[in-house]
Amino acid sequence: MLLVLAGFVVRLAYVQGLDASPVAAKALASRLHTVTIPGDRGRILDAHDIVLASSVERYNIDANPRQVASWKPQDSAAKAAELLAPLLGTTAPELGATLVRDTTFVYLAKDVAPDVYHEVMSLGIDGIWGERTTQRVYPSGSTAGSLLGFVGTDGTGLAGLEQTYNSVLSGKPGKETYEQGAKGQRIPGGTDDVVPAVPGRDVQLTIDRDLQYVAQSALDKRVRETGSEWGTAEVVDVRTGEILALADSGSIDPNHPANADPSRAAAKVYEPGSTAKVITMSAILERGIATPTSQFTVPYAYQVPNGEVFHDSHQHGELHLTLNGILAESSNAGTVMVGQNIPPQVRLDYLAKFGFGRTTGSGLPGESAGLLHTLDDPQWKGDGRSPYTILFGQAVSVTTLQATQVFATIANHGVRVQPHVVKSVEDADGTMQPVPLDTPTRVVSQHTADTLVRMLESAVEDGTGGKAEVPGYRIAGKTGTSQAFEPGGVTKTVASFIGIAPADDPRIVVNVTLYHPRSTIYGGTAAAPVFSTVAGYALQYLGVPPSGKPADLFPTTW
Repeated sequence: MLLVLAGFVVRLAYVQGLDASPVAAKALASRLHTVTIPGDRGRILDAHDIVLASSVERYNIDANPRQVASWKPQDSAAKAAELLAPLLGTTAPELGATLVRDTTFVYLAKDVAPDVYHEVMSLGIDGIWGERTTQRVYPSGSTAGSLLGFVGTDGTGLAGLEQTYNSVLSGKPGKETYEQGAKGQRIPGGTDDVVPAVPGRDVQLTIDRDLQYVAQSALDKRVRETGSEWGTAEVVDVRTGEILALADSGSIDPNHPANADPSRAAAKVYEPGSTAKVITMSAILERGIATPTSQFTVPYAYQVPNGEVFHDSHQHGELHLTLNGILAESSNAGTVMVGQNIPPQVRLDYLAKFGFGRTTGSGLPGESAGLLHTLDDPQWKGDGRSPYTILFGQAVSVTTLQATQVFATIANHGVRVQPHVVKSVEDADGTMQPVPLDTPTRVVSQHTADTLVRMLESAVEDGTGGKAEVPGYRIAGKTGTSQAFEPGGVTKTVASFIGIAPADDPRIVVNVTLYHPRSTIYGGTAAAPVFSTVAGYALQYLGVPPSGKPADLFPTTW
């Protein structure tokens, strides 16, 4: 016995003396528990700092069923389930079935509010704890939903701007390491080391939430009325290039996303149709081929030298139209008659100058560059029609963004300002920094652009765009009826109206496009009424004063 006791004494002296530090370190390590502290994701704000997307504090409620079983002398799991069920929004039998499992970890609830977490913890049930997490919320629901996109269960952006700016919005997680007892309880006064999480940075958009809501509502209503498959509406400030609203019909609610499709305004392409005639008119005016008052006798069908024949949309006899009248009446025959004097390569050059064939740089994910052929493309070799149809917006495909920037350039006196949907991004110091933009470029002369705006007023006053009128404001714009081609040889109709307001001092351009409307195929009857609603609201909302004097229109006939 003395030998045994001597052995214990020697061992005790060794452990407490010579080997104390390693043993203590090992014991401490066995008591340490590390949890991740999530880095809150940055916010997405509208142009006026209204929150469109943010992360809120939430908790997952976890349990160790084996530990819960020893909480009470008997019926421990049943008693815990009875107390927890009302707080977690479930039933005691259902929760009890989870708590009697032979395991050391189960989730009881996810993403509960902080007040619920604190109530749960106040019960003092052994084996029940919570882990902090975050939940992404979108207070405005489907408003701008297709633009914003959404995040996955791990907080990573999966669509829209959430995906494009994921590296900016994502926070850096931290961690906390503390001592816990055998039952998982935190030991008061024990080791507690914290590495703080770093929150993500904010992104501010050019989108105005209220204007976005009005645009989406008007668009959705018109899509239903016309039986269209879908529609888009865009409002852009012509002076700054800021996209104030970009609406997709049937926009997703990011709180409950249905798909990860990008905005159709950026991704879907179609022939622009007659709205592209303004580019042809720009080339005609710039090159001195004709003036707005030049006189032409325009037939219903016009034959070009290679034998190809081009028709207007409605049967008519010979019309005595000015160049202004050809644009106002949207005459294909008249456009080809005058536009054929533009060399074929120059026709393509002007389309490219206005931005066709390349993305706009808007900052939206999934943006398409559209389709702009060259004279050397195999599709055009031997094709006698395409070099003429591009004069009135066929044989070329564009997005809503591209079509809108044409009119924005004209409204801005011929200078292209890069359209963009992101206004600024927060830097490491917490300061909002404007996003870099391309240097504004002159596309056509100011005289040509201002003349075109004056001509486009006739398209509303005397032509096909009468339903786009906004009381008190002069409106310049153009209707379009065109085609879109889907796989399998399917052809769909596209009706659009793009307008400038007010025409006497341009501030905004509004583009409304409806894809395959059933009730009418014409932009003047399908899309123009939505323009009137959205532009009318936008002008008053932005505080744009009414037009000061009546329009001085060019004659349309002679």
